[in-house]
Amino acid sequence: MSRVLLTGATGYIGSHVAVELVNAGYEVIGVDNFSNSTPKVLDGIEKIIGKRIDFMEVDCTDCNAFAKVFEQFPDIEAAIHFAAYKAVGESVAEPLKYFKNNLRSFENLVELMVNKAKGANIVFSSSATVYGQPALEDLPIKEELPYQPASSPYARTKQIAEGILEDCVKAYSNLNGIVLRYFNPIGAHPSAHIGELPNGVPNNLVPFITQTAAGIRECLSVFGNDYNTPDGSCIRDYIYVVDLAKAHVKAVDKMLQEGIRWNVFNLGTGKGLSVLELVNAFIKATGVNLNYKIAGRRPGDVEQYWADPAKANRELGWSAETPIEEVLLSAWKWQQTL
Repeated sequence: MSRVLLTGATGYIGSHVAVELVNAGYEVIGVDNFSNSTPKVLDGIEKIIGKRIDFMEVDCTDCNAFAKVFEQFPDIEAAIHFAAYKAVGESVAEPLKYFKNNLRSFENLVELMVNKAKGANIVFSSSATVYGQPALEDLPIKEELPYQPASSPYARTKQIAEGILEDCVKAYSNLNGIVLRYFNPIGAHPSAHIGELPNGVPNNLVPFITQTAAGIRECLSVFGNDYNTPDGSCIRDYIYVVDLAKAHVKAVDKMLQEGIRWNVFNLGTGKGLSVLELVNAFIKATGVNLNYKIAGRRPGDVEQYWADPAKANRELGWSAETPIEEVLLSAWKWQQTL
C-alpha cells in the first residue's frame, strides 16, 4: 500500500490521522520535533493499531535534516502537513516565531516532495481562520468566500501557505495539492489512548474545560460575553477529531486514485455552537459541574463562524456525524487518563 508522510505526527490531529491511515491500509512515516507533544503519543497510537508506526524525530524547518526522511523512505507518495504552531494569542505576541516556523517548514516540505518523493501529493492542514471574520450573510462559510484580512499572524501563515501550495501546483507538473480548512477540532479517540495534550496552559477551549472539571484549573475563562451573538459568547463549528481524521484519508484516497491536481474543502459540521452552549453541553453530558467566569475578549478571536461542508460531503463522500455529547464525553474520558 502507498506510504504517506505525516509532519507533526505526534500532535493532536496528526496522531488521530496516523491511526485512521493505518486502519485504511496505508503505510505511515511520521515526523515531529516534539515541540508541542511527547514521544508517549507513539505508544498511544501503537496501543490502538497494534504496531509501531515508522517515525523520525525531525525539525521540518531544517531542510537538510528533513531531507534524510526522503532518503530513508524513498517510497513516499503523499504527505499531510500538520507541523505548525497554532496558538492564536501567542501568534499576536510573537509573529516572527510563527512566520519562521509555519512557513519555512511548509516550504521545505513542498521542495522535498517535488524533488525527492515518489509521488508529490500534498494535503495541507489549513484553518477556517483564513476567512477572517465573515459577514453574517456569508454564514455558513463556503469555500468560494474570499479571504478577509487575517485576524492573527497564525491565520496569515495559513493564508500564505495556501498560496504557496497553489502557486507551486501551477508551476510544477508533478505536484498536486488539497487544502483542508478545519473549523474547531475537539474530543479524543474513543479508546482514550490519544487525545489533545497541551503543553502548559491550554489555548483551546475543550482541554481547558476538562482540566477545570478535573480540578487542575481553578476556573474556566469565557473570553467575552458582549459579542453580537444570541448569548454574547463566540460561536464556532466544533468538529470531532476522529471525524476530521477520516476526511484526511478520503483526501489522500482521492489524490492517489483520481489524480486531483488542486482542490479546497471546508471540514466542519455545518452547525455553530456558542462557547456557553458548549460549556453547558459538557455539564449535561458528563454530570460534572464547571466553575467558569466571564473574562475580557481575547486578541485575534473571530466573533462567529461555521462551515458549509456540502462540498466535502459531496466530493469526498465524508461527513461529520458524531453527536456533540459523545464528543465531549470522549474528551472527558481522555482527561481522566492523564
